[in-house]
Amino acid sequence: MIVKVCGLKFENQIEKLDQIKSVNWLGFIFYKGSKRFIKSINGNVKSAEKVGVFVNEDIKNILKVAETNHLDILQLHGGESPELCVELKTSYTIIKAFGIDERFDFSQLENYQDKVDYFLFDTKTKGYGGSGNLFDWSILEKYTLNIPFLLSGGISVESIDAIKNFRHKSFIGIDLNSGFENEPGNKNIELIKTFLKHLNNE
Repeated sequence: MIVKVCGLKFENQIEKLDQIKSVNWLGFIFYKGSKRFIKSINGNVKSAEKVGVFVNEDIKNILKVAETNHLDILQLHGGESPELCVELKTSYTIIKAFGIDERFDFSQLENYQDKVDYFLFDTKTKGYGGSGNLFDWSILEKYTLNIPFLLSGGISVESIDAIKNFRHKSFIGIDLNSGFENEPGNKNIELIKTFLKHLNNE
């Protein structure tokens, strides 16, 4: 299972998380409307892949930030078009995020077939993620494409059993954020370690 820890800001936390073997991706939010916004990545990342999160950003700015920060993966969390995803996919791995609720129209995802590498399904909010709330994962029974996806939105230590029991052919990972923070951007490293030990039955 891919484990992504998102919304990082502090150098010491970034480097500590990078040393945890079961943390695969580290997420950095380059959206100014977020409480976890950063201008550039502090900290030396040697093992994990670096994910840059963008919301309705101009492609030139995305590419500039990606090159400057040596990003591996781009997560598009707004209303980005399939065409934009294709342009960026020539150089980067692409995650397209969608906010999910009971009214979500899964047919729109067909437009992204072969244009993105992953989907990320988050709790639908007025903003762009960071709500700290879970959505009803059973809704994802309606998702039938083969593009792998990560679960996001409100995951916490209390979610371990639900994650272990969740079944879907395209489910490949989880995104950890607000459920593991002392305050926005300030992660509780020990809580993350405890969560991962229980998740991996260590």
